[in-house]
Amino acid sequence: QVQLVESGGGLVQPGGSLRLSCAASGFAFDDYAIGWFRQAPGKEREAVSCSSSFDASTFYPDSMKGRFTISTDNAKNTIYLQMNMLKPEDTAVYYCAAGKLTISGSYSCSYLGMNYWGKGTLVTVSS
Repeated sequence: QVQLVESGGGLVQPGGSLRLSCAASGFAFDDYAIGWFRQAPGKEREAVSCSSSFDASTFYPDSMKGRFTISTDNAKNTIYLQMNMLKPEDTAVYYCAAGKLTISGSYSCSYLGMNYWGKGTLVTVSS
């Protein structure tokens, strides 16, 4: 049974930093792409970052490049999202997710491309 449990959300000032954690169980990182997504009220869920160990690929939208970093601690089965230089528009519920790789190692860093989701953790960026 795949489980993803986020933690680390909270209130942070603009320009500040947070590190989100996602405790993962029930799957091997080598077989799945992992990612972080976010959803603000009235907006669709959007990708923040995805990563695949199959080809060592990492994806960030341009707005997150240089500010957000996805990483894993495989020994601890934990996925991290380091968020720096946070902006009010980063306010959202953040979800970690996992999507099973195809046999060729491909995946889609998208809502439909992920098979499993955590319940989310709220990040509020405000003064």
